[in-house]
Amino acid sequence: MNCGRKQSGKGPWEGRGGGAKERGQAVGAEQKNVGGPHPTNLDQVMEFVKPSWQFVKDSVLLVKRCTKPHRREFQKIAMATAIGFAIMGFIGFFEKLIHIPNNNIIVGG
Repeated sequence: MNCGRKQSGKGPWEGRGGGAKERGQAVGAEQKNVGGPHPTNLDQVMEFVKPSWQFVKDSVLLVKRCTKPHRREFQKIAMATAIGFAIMGFIGFFEKLIHIPNNNIIVGG
């Protein structure tokens, strides 16, 4: 990506002093973990953020792939949901209807 800037052949870190060549290190050499074998705070944060970021990316792909239901499909889903609510409501009503007298008999009140 050029963004309209003139390319000088040097990276933004070169030519300002304090680079790898000036410090006597080999260019491209890996830096050793100064803190020892313990992970740094950034490593711990990235360990938490990485799965979350993957979940976000997967969710965005899912939403992009989903389509809006047609009118007929929506009516079928709405009808099935309404029937489910009605059945669960009747089950709860009849269960309560049976248990209230049993509770009164057991408690005696």
